[in-house]
Amino acid sequence: DSINNLNCTKCTRLSNFIELIKVDYPNYHNKPVQSFGCNPALVLIVGLAPGLHGANATGRPFTGDQSGNLLHKALYKYGFSSQAKSISINDNLRLINCRITNAVRCLPPLNKPSHQEINNCSSYLFQEIKNSKPKLIICLGNIAHNAVCRVLNLKGIDFKHGNKHKLGKICILDSYHPSRLNINTNRLTESMFFSIFM
Repeated sequence: DSINNLNCTKCTRLSNFIELIKVDYPNYHNKPVQSFGCNPALVLIVGLAPGLHGANATGRPFTGDQSGNLLHKALYKYGFSSQAKSISINDNLRLINCRITNAVRCLPPLNKPSHQEINNCSSYLFQEIKNSKPKLIICLGNIAHNAVCRVLNLKGIDFKHGNKHKLGKICILDSYHPSRLNINTNRLTESMFFSIFM
């Protein structure tokens, strides 16, 4: 499978859902969302999946919605990005020593991909890690953590915010996902998220 395949239809449910979304939002990207940033990269950030009005709309991970706001603020503050906001694919944002991808490349209903859909996308995630050769993988949320562990064949590593796992040449670092829900419920605060990058 090509890592840049924009016509992937491995997941019937996701393909059908995107066809429905196209009716209401014909100007959105409405395709698998490719990774973004440097290749190779010192840091690879793995999110969950494209958001409806974020990556699914713009065609770039963590761009155009609230999830991206906190992430890009942190990336800019710690020298991994040329600007603090990620608004559109044409905003001239550049990542520095950093790359962003998702465990699942297509928009899932209710932001909840199935186990099978995560497995279907695992070949892309594996290829991404292999190509970008990161020293650090930051997993945003439990689903991203499990997906990374699965493709790297790692067992018995539990997800917990702030947990760091050194595995040979790669280090895995866990963070709660900077989703609107996690931020609004204070499960994740700005200082908690920034501490991941320190």
